[in-house]
Amino acid sequence: MDILNIIDPVQFRTYMLVLLRVSVFLFMFPIFSSAVFPATLKMGLAMVISLLFYSVVPVDLTRFPLDAISTGLLILAEAMVGLTLGLCLRIFFGAVQLAGQVIGFQMGFAMINVVDPQSGANVSIMDQLGYWVCVVVFLMLNGHHIIISALINSFELVPVGVFMMQKILMVKLLELAGGLFLLAVKIGAPVIAALFFVSVGFGLVSKFAPQMNVMIVAFPLKIVAGLFLFGLTLEIIVIVTREYVEGFKRLLMYLLFFAGGG
Repeated sequence: MDILNIIDPVQFRTYMLVLLRVSVFLFMFPIFSSAVFPATLKMGLAMVISLLFYSVVPVDLTRFPLDAISTGLLILAEAMVGLTLGLCLRIFFGAVQLAGQVIGFQMGFAMINVVDPQSGANVSIMDQLGYWVCVVVFLMLNGHHIIISALINSFELVPVGVFMMQKILMVKLLELAGGLFLLAVKIGAPVIAALFFVSVGFGLVSKFAPQMNVMIVAFPLKIVAGLFLFGLTLEIIVIVTREYVEGFKRLLMYLLFFAGGG
């Protein structure tokens, strides 16, 4: 039994509180929540990061629950913190995926789907291409460093076990959700408009030359035009991602400030 005395109960409780916040925080973000990452790897990453944090972040041990109900409320509060912060990133990636989905539909790829490793659902090829380009650019611009920095600051702005769903916080989240469709249109508008004019052109050709089999000619041409224009659209995704990352930390601090009751 002497080996149990090696673990200081106070340090263990501090570590468990930090581990709870870190694990929920990481698992809520799209990059780390993917089914591609094994559960063992996720657990190991959360434990290592918590081990680095628990000795330097301020944690109030009086908030450590002593009964099942308090423990459930604490887990719920921590899950809401991670869900709120993860939602703002998921909305941005969702806008890129929506743009790719619409472009793929316009190209004639409505029935050509692949398995999304994030959710296991069938999604458009253009959807996945735009999404992974966005993820790569996000990591290249050190977006994951911003996530880790926000995680450290969250212990100061949002005490463990505290989550205030204020009106201003709800308004900000609804504003971000409403901007999803606007951002998707901005990304996909050039390709959607170009493919629309291609369809109009073939409609006119079929009107003036009925003997021509427009379906056989139009389908491969729309695919070629769509792929070429979508390749140019990837540059737009890079620009939009860069602009989002520049204000990403400010957005996270804003959400954390009001989630902590500020």
